[in-house]
Parts: sequence; C-alpha cells; structure tokens
Amino acid sequence: MTVGVVMLVHTALDRAEQVIRYWVAAGCPVVVHVDKSVSSKIHDAFVQSLSDLDEVLFSKRHRCEWGTWGIVAGTQAASELMLESFPQVRHVYLASGSCLPLRHPSELRSYLDSRPDTDFIESATTADVPWTVGGLSEERFTLRFPFSWKRHRRLFDRYVKFQRWIGFGRRIPEGILPHMGSQWWCLTRRTLSAILQDPERETYDAYFRKVWIPDESYFQTLSRLYSQKIESRSLTLSKFDFQGKPHIFYDDHLQLLRRSDCFVARKIWPHADRLYDNFLNADRDSGALAEPNPGKIDRIFAKAVERRTQGRPGLYMQSRFPNPNWENGVSSAPYSVFEGFAELFEDFESWLARATGTRVHGHLFDPERVEFEGRQKTFVGALSDSAALRDHNAWMFLTNLIWNTRGERQCFQYGPRDTQDISWEIAKDPNAHISVISGAWAVPLFQSNRNFADLRVEAANLQRIEADHLHALRSPYAKARIRIWTMAEFIESPMEALQSVVDQIATKGLPQLTEAPRMVDLTGFGQFLQNLKNQGMHPYLMGDFPVDPPPKHEQPRKRKPYLVR
Repeated sequence: MTVGVVMLVHTALDRAEQVIRYWVAAGCPVVVHVDKSVSSKIHDAFVQSLSDLDEVLFSKRHRCEWGTWGIVAGTQAASELMLESFPQVRHVYLASGSCLPLRHPSELRSYLDSRPDTDFIESATTADVPWTVGGLSEERFTLRFPFSWKRHRRLFDRYVKFQRWIGFGRRIPEGILPHMGSQWWCLTRRTLSAILQDPERETYDAYFRKVWIPDESYFQTLSRLYSQKIESRSLTLSKFDFQGKPHIFYDDHLQLLRRSDCFVARKIWPHADRLYDNFLNADRDSGALAEPNPGKIDRIFAKAVERRTQGRPGLYMQSRFPNPNWENGVSSAPYSVFEGFAELFEDFESWLARATGTRVHGHLFDPERVEFEGRQKTFVGALSDSAALRDHNAWMFLTNLIWNTRGERQCFQYGPRDTQDISWEIAKDPNAHISVISGAWAVPLFQSNRNFADLRVEAANLQRIEADHLHALRSPYAKARIRIWTMAEFIESPMEALQSVVDQIATKGLPQLTEAPRMVDLTGFGQFLQNLKNQGMHPYLMGDFPVDPPPKHEQPRKRKPYLVR
C-alpha cells in the first residue's frame, strides 16, 4: 500500500513539476488539479511536460478563488480520480503547488503504515477554534456568501450586515455539526471514499457551497461522520501571522524547517533555490522515524509575531509605525523631567550633572530652539536643534533621543513656556520620572523688569497651561513616576526634596548631598504674588507664600511668664 498525493496548482508550475517528479520517483502517484484561471496555453504546456509519467493524472478543472466553493470542487474531482485510478493507495495526502516535502516520502509511507486507520485532519468545532480572523465563526455556517470577499469586499460586508439586520439564518443539514481546521489533510481511502460517495452528498454540497471558506470546513465536518480514528492535526507545516496570512518560507529558513520534523511545509517561495535543492535531493538519506513536531519552532514564530505587532520598546520605524497604544513600551529607557528647578536654582543643569553623573539638557522643547546639553547644534543620531523639525513630531523627537542614547540616563527641563505636545505622552510613559515645582515659572517674571499689566496677562496664561499639565500628571492614565511640590512646600526643605530626586535617578548608591545649587533671591516674591492678586489674577499654584516672610535668622520674641491663679 502507498500514499497518493492530490495537488492543487495555480502558479509557479515549474516548481510544482519538480515536486511532482519527486513524489512519483518515491512511488507516490499524483493527481493534479490546475486552477481554471490558468490559461489553456500554460495548462497544456504543463500537462505535456509531465506526459512521460504514467503515475501523474490531471483532473477536471474548476475555478479556484480564495474562500469559495471552487477549491472544494477541485479537491473532490482530483480525489475521485485518485481513488478510481490508483487502487493501491491507502492514504490520500492533499497538498498545493507551493508545498515542499521536508522528509523523504518513504518516511511518510512508513509513518502511515503504522497508522493504517488514522485520518490526519485538523477538525474542531467553532467554539474551540481560536484562530479565526475576520469576525465570522459560527456565522460562516448560517449566512449566505454569494459575493467574493476579495473582489467585492464592499458587497460582501453589506450583504452580511443586511442578513444580520433581518435576522436571516440558514438551516444546517441534520446529522452534521460544523467543524473547522486546516485545509491540508491526509485521509484514509475508506474515509475519503465514504465522503465522496455519501448518499446525502448533494445536500451537503448544496449547503457548503454557500459557506464562507468551505475548504476549511467541508472535509473537516464530514470526516467526523465516517472516520474510525481522527488525529486532529495536519501533517503539513503551515504557519500564519496575526492577520491570518500564511508565513512564506525562504532560503534562510532551511535549518528551521529541518528542526520541525514535519513531512511537508507550505508556503515555499518559488525562488527559494536552496530549499528546493536540499529537500528534493534524491540521494539524501532517510532519517529516523521522528514524530512531526512543529512545536519546536513555535517559539520562533511567536517571537516573530510579537516583534511585528509590538516591536522593541521605544523603537519606531517608518515601515512599522504602530497603532496608538500598540507599542511595546513607548520609550526605550528611563529618563527624567524637571519642571521649575532651572527657574528656582542658578546653574541647576551643571549641578545635577555633577551630582548624578547623567546627561542634563536644558529645555528641549523651548519654542525658539532645542537646548541640548552644552547648547550643541546637533546631538546623537543627527538630531537638530531646530524647533521646526522637532515640532513636526515632538514625541518622536524625544523617543529618538532616548533610543539613540540608550545606556545613558537623559534629563531635561520642561515648563509651561515649552511646547506642550508631549504633556500627555510623558505622563503615560512608565519610563518617565517627572519632578515638578509648581508655580516656579513665576520666578523669571518676578525677576524681569517689564510692564506689570503685561506680566499679569502672561502669568495667567502660564498658570492655565501648567494647570492643564498637572491635570494630565494626576489623571488615572498617568503611568510615569511623578513627584509634585508647590513652590512654597519645596522652599521649606529644599535639601530633602533634592536628595529624593537624586536618589531616584542614581543607578548606584551615592553619598548624601553635601552641595546644593544656589537658590535665586526671592526677597519680595511674596509681594509680587500679592500684586498679581491685587490686579485680579489669582496665583494659586505656588502655594501659600507670605507677603513679608520673617528674616531667616530672626529669633522668636520671648514671652513674659505669667501666673494663673
């Protein structure tokens, strides 16, 4: 007894001829179905090229379009011819023209000889199938699909929607329970002939003719009626991506395919010369009768799907720009944002760099220019200090900077005067460490010598911008590590606050701070805030600043003792 191969061919006929000759040389007869969409000239030339092989027959042609009945009809025609013409065949193996035998056919024959009554066909109920893509599982068996999904997508979708709206539902023939699975099976002669000679075949064919993608359900359902023993798996290695499209194997997948121990693989790129030369080598030795185990390479495919859908943390590519919230980490490494510190302390950037050993920038999102460390014109990765280039996509500018300098902690200043396009983005980024002294933006206004009416208008605008930013930082969507002090709170114990900031940044244990940055002179700042209030603007983000704070070294007045009788 031997194995017969039914092959569905529609393209790359030269490769299909190579594989057919390989099967026949190993003693496996082949029945070929050529898609009717292939021109008669090409079809006739293909038939003539194989005319020297008596074990190769060609079945009646049907037009095969993805998702339609023609694929099943072509499989039926080729299977009937196989069973009629080759009585020595005990198992029929369904393959396509893009399938490639990975092991010698003698190994497949020995494997099936030890399992003479077993049908290998992936067959599971719709409730147990997790891989359906496109939104139709049970409905593919209860609705009608007269329009091609590929050629008439709009009509297809509208007709499905219309049937749902009117509550239409087809009746499933009695005695069958729809099952689904891979199209590529290996059935025994007994099971396959029972399906093709079923007295109710006309009823079943009429029903499945209107099922969507019937090649994944026709044999999978009917084999359950007649099979003595089903192993719900395919002997063909076929992998699909997250969109339901098949993976294509190329020359660099040679070792991967060998590790799978599967008998056949699809889909093979027709120009993968190395694969065809290796696996169709008639002189190669048959290996041990190993069990097919595609699980050996599943981890690699799962990693490929993860890399394709999520990418690497913080890496964005023009070819694979992710949908919002699909990112595998919005940035690639931790970074620190300081708001109000550069306004409150003199030379804060250089002090922080000395204290932490990190790279400290100025206001990267300043409206005029990007303030890189040392006010460089360009930075790592050819990032320009042009505000116009940065603002074209401010968030991508920041993620590029962090990706280009991974391994080195980046710190920068931020405030309400800066471009606010990244306000929500940094709030939602778990890699962001944000330290805020709210209201410190008023210090430069206090130090300026401008018209007070203009200062009041600008102060109101800056306070509104910072209030919106603080709302983002305090929202339930914020994932960053955030510390917020009012300016009045911070000034009460600045060393303690600075120490907590340094401890958060430092990767190694650093000693306690012995040097503090020099704070700007705030004498008269309380009165400045009071003047703003008097002009009708309420500066509430700074906290409670007294109008005339007591001198720092003034001793409290001693109270006279008194006696209570």
